[in-house]
Amino acid sequence: MFVDIAEIKIKSGNGGNGLVSFHREKYVAAGGPDGGDGGNGGDVIFQADAQMSTLMDFRYRKQYKAENGEDGRGKKCSGKNGNNLIVKVPAGTLVKDSHNGKIIADLKHHGDRFIAAKGGKGGWGNVHFATPTCQVPKFAKPGQRGIERDITLELKLLADVGLVGFPNVGKSTLLSAVSGARPKIANYHFTTLEPNLGVVELGDERSFVLADIPGIVEGANTGVGLGHEFLRHIERTRLLLHVVDVSGIEGRDPFTDFQIICDEMKKFNEDLAKRPQIVVANKIDIIVNAQGYEKFCDEIKKLGLPFFAISAAAHTGTKDLMQYVARKLKDLPIPEFNVAEDFFYETPVNDEDFTISIDNGVYEISGSRIEKIVNSTNFEDYESLQFFQRALRNLGVIDALEEQGIEEGDTVRLYEIEFEYMR
Repeated sequence: MFVDIAEIKIKSGNGGNGLVSFHREKYVAAGGPDGGDGGNGGDVIFQADAQMSTLMDFRYRKQYKAENGEDGRGKKCSGKNGNNLIVKVPAGTLVKDSHNGKIIADLKHHGDRFIAAKGGKGGWGNVHFATPTCQVPKFAKPGQRGIERDITLELKLLADVGLVGFPNVGKSTLLSAVSGARPKIANYHFTTLEPNLGVVELGDERSFVLADIPGIVEGANTGVGLGHEFLRHIERTRLLLHVVDVSGIEGRDPFTDFQIICDEMKKFNEDLAKRPQIVVANKIDIIVNAQGYEKFCDEIKKLGLPFFAISAAAHTGTKDLMQYVARKLKDLPIPEFNVAEDFFYETPVNDEDFTISIDNGVYEISGSRIEKIVNSTNFEDYESLQFFQRALRNLGVIDALEEQGIEEGDTVRLYEIEFEYMR
C-alpha cells in the first residue's frame, strides 16, 4: 500500500544524572568528591533512504524514543551517552511540526539527515561543586530532560515531470508508452488510485523521471476525489504535462477541462499555477468533435503555452514530446520548500524568569531555573540547603515573595517541595 503521510511522536533521550560520590582509599581518611557526570541523551535523527518508497511503516509504529544517558559513576567516571535513534524515511519526505504546519526539514536526497530532537545534556557530578569553603559537596545536577515533539511526515514524489489532467484522459497510457512503467490501465475513471513513476530513457545518457498523478477532479483543492492526496505530489516536479482528452467521445469540452485543472492547482498552491507546463492534446486519432478540437487549439495558442498533439495509445507524437521535455528540463531548477530554519531557535525563554501564584494561602513558585535548582538540591544536606537559599535570593525570589506580602510561617511550594517561610 502506498502511504504518503504519517503523524508520529518523537522524544530524545534524557541526560543522565550527576553522581554524589567521594574518593575512598585505604589509609585515606577523607577523600575528596569524585562523582562523575551523567551521559548525554540520544538525539532523534531523520535520514532519507532511497530504498524506501512509502511511509507505510509509520502506520503501525507511532512513537520513537532515543536512549537515555547513563548516570555518572564514581572515580570521576562519566556515564555513557545514550545512542541516537535514526528514523529512516523515503527520499522526498518533508518533516513538519504537527501543531503549526511549519516545514522543519526537506530530505530530498539519499543520506540527507536532520536532528529533530536534541538529547538532554548530562548533569554534573559533585566534583564540579567543590570550593575552598565547600570541600564536601553533597549535591549534584540532574540530567536535562529530552525533547518531545509531534511530527508530521509528508512524502512528495521525487519526479522531474508530472502528468496532470482529468481521469481517463490517457496519462497512464502515456507513461506506459514512453517508459518501462506498467500502470493499471482501463477505460473507466479512477483506474489509478496512487501515483506511478517511470523513467524515460532517451539515449545519450539523457533520462528523467515521469510521474502519473491520479486524476484530479473539480473541487480537488478542497479534498474532493482525494484531491489533497493527489495534488501534493506535483509540488516537487519541475515541469507539468497537462494531458487533455480532445477526442470529444465523452461529450466534454477540452478547454473547459483544461481551465478547471489549472484552477484547482492554483487554489491548492499558487506556485503550481506558475510552474512551467506543456499542453498535451491526447487521443487525436479518435476525434469525433473536430470543431471542439479546433477551438481548443486556438485557445491554447492565445495563452502562448507549448502544445503537442499526440495519441499515447498509438505512440503518435510521443517521441517528439519527450525530446522537447528533456530539452526544457535542462534549464529548470528543482522547486524548493520554505524550511523554517529558525524553528528550534524560537524566542528563547529567559532562564531567570519565574512566576509566583497564591492558591489558598500557599505561595507557588515556578520557572525553568527554579525547577533546575530544586532538582539539583539535596534537601537532607546542610551545605546543599545553603546553596539552595543563596540561589533563590540571587534570583530575586525572596524579594518578590516579600513584595507579595508573605509572612513568617506561610507555606511556599516549589514543585514537589514545600517549606515554611522564615526571615
